[in-house]
Amino acid sequence: MQIVLANPRGFCAGVDRAIEIVDQALDTFGAPVYVRHEVVHNRTVVEGLRNKGAVFIEDLTDVPTEANLIFSAHGVSKKVQQQAVERNLTVFDATCPLVTKVHIQVAKHAKEDREVILIGHAGHPEVEGTMGQYEKCTEHGNIYLVETPKDVKDLEVNNPNNLAYVTQTTLSMSDAKIMVDALKKYFPSIQEQKKDDICYATQNRQDAVYDLTEISDIILVVGSPNSSNSNRLREIAEKLGKTSYLIDTYKDMQQDWFNNINVVGVTAGASAPEILVQEVIRQLQAWGGKMVREHQGKEETVVFSLPKNLKIHLDAKKAKI
Repeated sequence: MQIVLANPRGFCAGVDRAIEIVDQALDTFGAPVYVRHEVVHNRTVVEGLRNKGAVFIEDLTDVPTEANLIFSAHGVSKKVQQQAVERNLTVFDATCPLVTKVHIQVAKHAKEDREVILIGHAGHPEVEGTMGQYEKCTEHGNIYLVETPKDVKDLEVNNPNNLAYVTQTTLSMSDAKIMVDALKKYFPSIQEQKKDDICYATQNRQDAVYDLTEISDIILVVGSPNSSNSNRLREIAEKLGKTSYLIDTYKDMQQDWFNNINVVGVTAGASAPEILVQEVIRQLQAWGGKMVREHQGKEETVVFSLPKNLKIHLDAKKAKI
């Protein structure tokens, strides 16, 4: 049984940055450091940071005034941002810069009194944060969430000729295209999203799964159940006719999945650490996996810098040393 690893897989630049922000804040200020929502959607990462002293909360009233607070990679609404100011919290923003770009576009549309349609999944923290960037200029301004083509068909807006759309960054590209096509059908004059607002990491990992399905009998996606991008990877493999499983860790695997399997494809969502992939490989090898090889994929060189206000503290700490 061969084991083939997708490339790229696992951590993206936004996730790397978010985790480093929490680590550096803990190292600089000590525990506790409060984090609104899970900083990234991975159980192993969250538990590791919790053990170091991170306290994950949903409501800012659970954070003592004047404490240190980190916004998760998914971003938050303007309302949450204002609550942090009112409680005099020191905020280090771990929002992925690509999510921030979408936020900026939504705020710009709102300022120009243009309505916005957001393609995304209800209840996801990124969607809540993006919806919360829209501040009405007039009673006619609004932001709408759509998940299916039927939502688009049934949607009533105030001004069909003054519309724009944006997307959740972790959607599958095929699903997003279906939704964009529906928007263009029912709202022909809708303003398109800028291409550079689309998450490169989501696209690259999905492309890697497309390649992996061509040579694999079964696909394993390492990622937590609440990880949107991990779920999309599994769905893509299934839509391409491959049996696919989303696994949090190697302990979720069952040996009988691999009966009469020649090639196992392994990938990981953008919030899943490489150590989990290596544990999966070791378990597969214990069950008869004989060869491990990396599938050639697109090289990623993107790096996002830390927030300026955190860098100031880090530089001051270095100066004292």
